Amino acid sequence: MKRLLSTLALSSLLLPFAASATSHSNLSAQKSKQSKPKPKHKTVASHKNSGEVRHYESLPEVRNYVDGLVERDGFERDELLALFAKARFQPAVIRAILPPSSPRQRSWQSYRARFIEPIRIKAGLKFWDEYGDTLQRAEQRFGVPAEIIAAIIGVETIYGRNTGNFETFSALTTLAFDYPPRADLFKRELEALLLLARDEKRSPLSYQGSYAGALGLPQFLPSSLRNWAVDFNGDNAIDLTEPVDAIGSVARFLAEHGWEKNGPIYAPAQIQEGPGIDALLAEGIAPKRLPDEMRSYGVIIGNAPQRPAALIDLVTPDDDTEYRLGYRNFYVITRYNRSSFYASAVIDLAEALKAGRSER
Repeated sequence: MKRLLSTLALSSLLLPFAASATSHSNLSAQKSKQSKPKPKHKTVASHKNSGEVRHYESLPEVRNYVDGLVERDGFERDELLALFAKARFQPAVIRAILPPSSPRQRSWQSYRARFIEPIRIKAGLKFWDEYGDTLQRAEQRFGVPAEIIAAIIGVETIYGRNTGNFETFSALTTLAFDYPPRADLFKRELEALLLLARDEKRSPLSYQGSYAGALGLPQFLPSSLRNWAVDFNGDNAIDLTEPVDAIGSVARFLAEHGWEKNGPIYAPAQIQEGPGIDALLAEGIAPKRLPDEMRSYGVIIGNAPQRPAALIDLVTPDDDTEYRLGYRNFYVITRYNRSSFYASAVIDLAEALKAGRSER
């Protein structure tokens, strides 16, 4: 059954990260949902060289921003201006966050293949072997299955292999003052980074991560790190480049966003074509209806748990659409990255890792 992409396309993030993970996780969902880009802001267009001195400290909007930080957070004005004098415009950051000039066709099978593949599964099994006790401890404390925790870290960074090499302060400054479509969001994340650095007694210039400011193995944005990260190795510090802290922080994030211990995550579904299906899909990914109620809309659900769920369509052009029922825990994963594709990839990688361990 071939269906056009429904309203379950990726929503704008942040966050979870993200408050959900949108406020902390990578911005792939945000990027894919942005509308066709407007003509480039003149500030962006006028700065072309990576690392170019932008003299942010002299810009009126930066000085006004600094005044707000001084008033709200008690920072020293001269110290902040000195920091912004060291920020460097990062055109690669702008290029990375801009939507493609021509819309890409979304394909669940193509997306899934990026994450459920031998290299990531092998790395995940090795990670589980090395940190199995920590994953079990996190599951016991927060109620989130070990395979889900491991899968999120695998999807985000391949267990620490791809955490990003952008200097975070400059990246967030570039986005806050040279990318108007998301300026408010990145100004908040920049403030969170400054507060985080003060909390950790580190220079704001010492952080490194993704183009959008996400940090560590789980790719938490600064606000999410401050709100949800946990010292899980007991060394009186939080370091998301350290796997034990990363494991505990992912588990805590999901628990705080409503993970139901031992609750269902998803169930496979089939559909009968009709207007009822479009009505269900239009309701979004928040679980609202019992599976039995969906039967009258044309959903074939088998023995799916009778708990509130949403109908999820995983569309692949020129191929049959895969349908799933997403329960509360599926929705919680989308608080990390607001994408039904993302949540489904996490689930499928988790199942692959669990199966791999059972086959040994």
